[in-house]
Amino acid sequence: MRISRTVYSYAAKPSQDEAVISELERLAGKHPGYGFWKMNDRLKLDGFKWNHKKVYRVYTALKLNLRRRHKRRLPARQPVKITIPSAPNRMWSMDFMTDTLYDGRKVRILNIIDDFNRQALAMETDTSIPSKQVIQTLERLIEIHGKPISIRIDNGPEFISHRLMDWCHKNRIQMQFIQPGKPAQNSLIERFNGSYRKEILDAYVFYNLNELRAITRDWMQEYNNYRPHDSLGGMTPTAYVLKYGKRPSIEPTLRLPHSNTDSDNNNEMKYFNSLT
Repeated sequence: MRISRTVYSYAAKPSQDEAVISELERLAGKHPGYGFWKMNDRLKLDGFKWNHKKVYRVYTALKLNLRRRHKRRLPARQPVKITIPSAPNRMWSMDFMTDTLYDGRKVRILNIIDDFNRQALAMETDTSIPSKQVIQTLERLIEIHGKPISIRIDNGPEFISHRLMDWCHKNRIQMQFIQPGKPAQNSLIERFNGSYRKEILDAYVFYNLNELRAITRDWMQEYNNYRPHDSLGGMTPTAYVLKYGKRPSIEPTLRLPHSNTDSDNNNEMKYFNSLT
């Protein structure tokens, strides 16, 4: 058998992919949403001259071409202590509920109450309520009731959206997030949700959104104007706010809840100065 001298003397060269592997893994860890071409362009911007075929070979060998889902990490939330505000518009609570129509379509209900007198400020019903619609609802309520100091919410995707955070920052409204998996930290709206589910959602079959909206609107009027509340001394939310709901003499956004001392007032001003 004859073989050429070059084949006989050939020695395999060690792989020189270590640098490519290192850079691809670095980019994948820092930017998990990058695809191949985005990574390849980034490598070129960083000064690497590797051929795109070589980069793609290593890219697939590392199985970076398989799509991965990455959960968005929530920042650490501090425990929220439930306190009853001393006046309206100091603290609103906001939460979502989910139910289904007769044909199986899912519906969502956005509930917003004033913690001072448990008044239902809004019950928005639709098949989908994105953060843009949440903001529109809040803007409509502010035109009617004025601006709240704080809003207590959970960590739902509509509430942690940058759109809503930017809107609250612009309007100098504090977002008070409860800890994940701790609905008791938003117990006032949870109690409201329980009453609505028991008396409406679990009691009726709805064939369309118009039916649900009409019955919800009537229930909300009944809840605010005619239903006595044990926590309000047997008064309705409307009667309670008329008797005890003296609004602050200054613009609400200049104060934080439950501030009665000079040091508290200084802390309030430091908080709002930090927003600007």
